[in-house]
Amino acid sequence: MLLTSSLLLFSAACLALTLTPGPDMLLIASRSLSQGRGAGFATLGGIMAGTYCHALAAAFGLSQLFLAAPLAYQLVRGAGAVYLLYLAWKILWRREGAASVAVARRRPLGTIFRQGLMTNLLNPKMALFVLALFPQFVQPQAGSVALQILLMATVLNAIGFMVNGAVILTASRLGRSLQSPHRRAPQWPRYLLASVYAGLACKLALGGRQ
Repeated sequence: MLLTSSLLLFSAACLALTLTPGPDMLLIASRSLSQGRGAGFATLGGIMAGTYCHALAAAFGLSQLFLAAPLAYQLVRGAGAVYLLYLAWKILWRREGAASVAVARRRPLGTIFRQGLMTNLLNPKMALFVLALFPQFVQPQAGSVALQILLMATVLNAIGFMVNGAVILTASRLGRSLQSPHRRAPQWPRYLLASVYAGLACKLALGGRQ
């Protein structure tokens, strides 16, 4: 198993990366702001499950496909962008009015979880990130490489849960304070969420392979 010193160094790297605002944090914050704490944690759960999937892919060498076959990388990136645009379209073309916002807030958490999972899985940059960071801390002489990678994924998810959990609680509290109980339910939450999805789609589609 990993040495304590290596695990501490990896944890410090994960903390620094998690504290840096990125697409995952933006998606989690917008979900929490527009649809509440439950939706935020469901999105985070999907993203965390996606992290384990990318870790398993790295452990079995599947992530290296993106390095060996640029076309595969482009196809997954394109599929991710299309999926995000589809989610934005679904949000924008729901029937407007107070009822639509209430329905959005009651959307099944399983659906929100799956959307978070698919958003993470269809982001090839996440696969490359795992492939670039994790092997630097793997110690073949310390035992199973796959178990070490899964342990690192667990550490990354635990740190992400603490950091993004604070984001969820803050954003959901802010969302409640912005909604007056004496007025018709506002439309800005769904416009915000649709804009986030569309923005992430554009970033994924137009961003270079870093």
